Amino acid sequence: MRIAIASGKGGTGKTTLATNLAVAVSRQGRSAAYLDCDVEEPNGHLFLKPALAERTPVAIPVPRVIEQACEQCGQCGAICQYSAIVCLGQKVLVYPELCHGCGGCALACPCQAIIEVPREIGVVERGQAGPVQFVHGLLNVGEAQSPPVIKAVRAAAPDVDWLVIDAPPGTSCPVITAVLNSDFVVLVTEPTPFGLNDLILAVETVRQLELPFGVVINRADVGDGRVVDYCAAEQIPVLLEIPDDRRIAEAYSRGELVIDAVPETQAAFEQLQARLEESLLPHRTGEP
Repeated sequence: MRIAIASGKGGTGKTTLATNLAVAVSRQGRSAAYLDCDVEEPNGHLFLKPALAERTPVAIPVPRVIEQACEQCGQCGAICQYSAIVCLGQKVLVYPELCHGCGGCALACPCQAIIEVPREIGVVERGQAGPVQFVHGLLNVGEAQSPPVIKAVRAAAPDVDWLVIDAPPGTSCPVITAVLNSDFVVLVTEPTPFGLNDLILAVETVRQLELPFGVVINRADVGDGRVVDYCAAEQIPVLLEIPDDRRIAEAYSRGELVIDAVPETQAAFEQLQARLEESLLPHRTGEP
């Protein structure tokens, strides 16, 4: 069960949902893991408080030019779509921060004057948060490319019954990298004009990926009913509605799990778990 928790915008309660769902599942006797793929600003650890045991660097290959072998033909610069390597006169310049690590320049070099060397861009940390296995990634400050670190987090996923993937906010490449190959995507939104606008963008993205999905509405009793109307019109299942409860906000501000601070919410997350299992059953059995 690979469940990705995503949202079209930040601040909707995505991490709150993901962390509490992982713990709620584990309390039902299922093995569970939480993957924080929001590597630019991970904060799942603030709520799960894991004991971290492993730290693995993440690197991408960048070109290094062997000047003695280089003939300054310019083929490397011609193939690079990001201007990470440029031939200027008798000199080949490399800009590692622009390199996407595709290896095209080394393949294009007719005199084999380019080798690839690793450049560290972040780390993946693993640990244990009570019964929940924990994995998150940290992108180095100043780095612009988070997908390689997100891929490393996904690759470090343990073999468990439930894998809860906390995706970055938005609809760009990091989100797509995080949710790919998931069994189901939960889109978290709020009933406001901004929430609806970004939900529509997120729905369009997930539909392009042809992944099954549903919606969770956070702070459901504020704003208006346009999110519910949109979901009904688009035949999108609303899996759960979380009320605008001051106790939930206070628990969040203290870095506490909602299911611990507001025990009656445990039933809501168990309901969400059941709805997800029910939604996934047709896809696992091959039914339409």
